[in-house]
Amino acid sequence: MLDIKFVRENLDKVKASLEKREAKVDLDELLKLDDAKRDAQARVETLRAEQNKLGKEDIEKAKEIKQMLKDIEPQLAEAQEAYKVAAVNVPNIVLDDVPAGDESHAEIVKEVGEIKLKEGKDHMELGLPLDLIDVDRAGKVSGSRFYYLKNELVELEFALVRYVLDIVKKEGFQPIIPPVLIKQEMAWGSGHFEALNDDAYHTAQDDLVLVGTSEQSILPYFAGETLPATPQRFVGYSTCFRREAGSYGKDVKGILRVHQFEKMEMFSFCAPEESEKEHELIVSLEEKIMSGLGLPYRVVKLAAGDIGLPSAKTMDIETWMPSQKTYRETHSSSNCTDFQARRLNVRCKKGDKSVIAHTLNGTAVAVGRTLIAIMENYQQPDGSIKVPEVLQKYVDFKEIKK
Repeated sequence: MLDIKFVRENLDKVKASLEKREAKVDLDELLKLDDAKRDAQARVETLRAEQNKLGKEDIEKAKEIKQMLKDIEPQLAEAQEAYKVAAVNVPNIVLDDVPAGDESHAEIVKEVGEIKLKEGKDHMELGLPLDLIDVDRAGKVSGSRFYYLKNELVELEFALVRYVLDIVKKEGFQPIIPPVLIKQEMAWGSGHFEALNDDAYHTAQDDLVLVGTSEQSILPYFAGETLPATPQRFVGYSTCFRREAGSYGKDVKGILRVHQFEKMEMFSFCAPEESEKEHELIVSLEEKIMSGLGLPYRVVKLAAGDIGLPSAKTMDIETWMPSQKTYRETHSSSNCTDFQARRLNVRCKKGDKSVIAHTLNGTAVAVGRTLIAIMENYQQPDGSIKVPEVLQKYVDFKEIKK
């Protein structure tokens, strides 16, 4: 969330950012709710201070204050909750170089790699004859938007994981396998769960949330702590779960948009002055991964109206999909500045003091989508699929064929 002091002192800047995002937030109402919360807090603190000063003989006065606190404390709790609900709907301040407007104003930064196959079979037309994917039996067992990954494609998944690890570990990203179930209050810290269309699965009995990306469980790793040094870099591997709320009818065929998938995610905690360079590093690693796989891609700077609530700047990598004759998103990386860390009180040292840390995330590999891109770009006329050269050392085959 934004620092309310910053909002008060930089109201024009906050309004300008909202205008770039084309977002409507009632800042006047937010400030009124903050005033109400502060007023209730001050009254409670005054009464508690009086209560602490009373001697044992002031029994009647003590009873009076106790009753007053009993009346006011629920008002404070109500004011705090009302403020919190309003505050979490105020998105992060976008950086200056982020284009204004909706998704149509995204900026294509560059296109990389030669498109050798301008059209071709889709991943299901390739995968079914080779017994690589089974969505029918997954539908029987789990419902729509689930799948069984089989045979060589399973081996390619683990080859991708090993290949990516070998790249990102050299830049100090520590491998981590985080929990996929997290507490509601920790989920709240990511800033993703207040979206109008909530994509998270929730457990009713335990009040836990299934993560949509390992970012959401790596972020709280240092909750309430001060980092001894920065940057602190992690690369997490996890199964991810998304309801895909609001995506009815979109990409229903195959494994492009599903409820359960595997992903490796880079995540970095750093000092405020380091975050822009850290974001450049993450994007450069995403590019290195895709270039090594020999997949044509483009780098896209998203417009302000198309980036998530916690993000100050988001860069996507879109990879060529021959069956769709277009590029589709395979990677996304965001600089969330201090927006997430403030909620969870993650700090870093700065001289004798400490400041709120900055957090960044970026896809290392979205396994399903990358496998689709490999299958479609490396398909052969006879229906077989070549294995990218960089992955061949991790498997005992160079092509997938009948």
